[in-house]
Amino acid sequence: MLPSQIQTIWGLIVVSAALFALAGAIIASIIVHHSRIRDSERKFKLLFDQVFDSILIIDNNTLAIADVNESACSLIGYTREEILDLPLKDLIPEGELQRLQSTLDKVFASGSGYIGETTFASKSGNRIDVEGGLVICRIADKSFILGSFRDITERKRAEEALRNTLTELDGLRSRLQAENIYLQEEIKSEHDFDQIVGRSEKLKEVLLQVEQVAATDSTVLILGETGTGKELLARAIQSISARKDRPLVKVSCAALPESLIENELFGHEKGAFTGAVSRKLGRFELADGGTIFLDEIGDLPLGLQIKLLRVLEEGEFERLGNPKTIRVDVRIIATTNRDLEKALETGRFREDLYYRLNVFPITVPPLRERKDDIPLLVNHFVLRYTKKTGKRIETVSQWVMNALQEYRWPGNIRELENIVERSVITSPGNQLELGGWLSRNDFSFRRSPTSTLQETERQLILTTLKSTGWRVSGDKGAARILGINPRTLESRINRLGIKRLG
Repeated sequence: MLPSQIQTIWGLIVVSAALFALAGAIIASIIVHHSRIRDSERKFKLLFDQVFDSILIIDNNTLAIADVNESACSLIGYTREEILDLPLKDLIPEGELQRLQSTLDKVFASGSGYIGETTFASKSGNRIDVEGGLVICRIADKSFILGSFRDITERKRAEEALRNTLTELDGLRSRLQAENIYLQEEIKSEHDFDQIVGRSEKLKEVLLQVEQVAATDSTVLILGETGTGKELLARAIQSISARKDRPLVKVSCAALPESLIENELFGHEKGAFTGAVSRKLGRFELADGGTIFLDEIGDLPLGLQIKLLRVLEEGEFERLGNPKTIRVDVRIIATTNRDLEKALETGRFREDLYYRLNVFPITVPPLRERKDDIPLLVNHFVLRYTKKTGKRIETVSQWVMNALQEYRWPGNIRELENIVERSVITSPGNQLELGGWLSRNDFSFRRSPTSTLQETERQLILTTLKSTGWRVSGDKGAARILGINPRTLESRINRLGIKRLG
């Protein structure tokens, strides 16, 4: 073989070896690069599936699901194999499709993202409320929509429940505001005192006194018959006084036995007497800085009157079982239905205590002297007890009002309230009917001291007929109120020459 040929062959071998080495290097590089791509894909896939948000990748052209992460599969209830290539519309409830399409059109048109709320349908058919965003992205020259969502179903349910509750409350408020009754006027006069109902001149005078004394720390003595509302006045004084944010502590002097009143007023130490297992604060200590309301002070035993006088004069006392003096700053409001001046004469009430309590006396008029207030009180109580019983009394007839105004009310407002409550319970329709609750002996028809029996009977029948609108028989008739047979009443009307006036 010629030297030139050998040289050519050797050159080819060298070139082949170089090419082989280059090919090996390229192959090795490709292998390394592919390994890196696969490693990147594994890392991306791991991150993609571990993200808390549910992610859907949607083909921009077909609107089919191109990929999902594990969170999305868990949220919607499909496996990855079931959901891939599934049309997006299959995951959206029918009512939401049009709104979602509108949103996608805006995303396509603007090329920008979208943040908001939408709804998916799970594999089992349940609605899932989500919030999140949509954005267009490009992968290998292909356009996709990337959606990222979070489940807000529970939050939406809570919001709906709250809206329903608020709607229900608004409805209840509207119904309460719409409730009304014939002649309903819950009068607070110009004084704006809660629960004090009336407009008579005598009541206005009392309320003026309440306003005058409330601004002071003076002791108040409220006098009046049982059932006239003395406690309401005491609470009214407290409510507009400088002590209104401090307690109003009540002690019923008539309800407690003598052996317990001192303990209630002043308290005791542990071991002060048999059964005193711990220290107890008295009502005066509890009322420190506020007001103590001594109800029915006329029934306070004489032995305690001197101790009460000391508190009034010096603002101090001792607990039972403890010689240490306790000082308090307490305003005293006392009430009584007794005639304390007569009690002074008989020695049942101390004179010095009486004058110490009688700094600012307020006398509450009985209901028979406040007849103008009776219609207001009746309708106030009708409204209260229709709400309480669930019945609906809408009217109070004039003859009923007349009968109530003619009655003398020995039990005052408390008796009126009881009568109205019973009448609300027993009235069969939506009109208040009294039944036979009023005593015939307490009608306030006018008569002179020298009236004959016949004149008295005539006046009683005439007054009752006026109150019933001259109706004789029936449930609302005068015979029912007077407790006699309608024929007997008609006979007496004729015999007494009673004729309808006007």
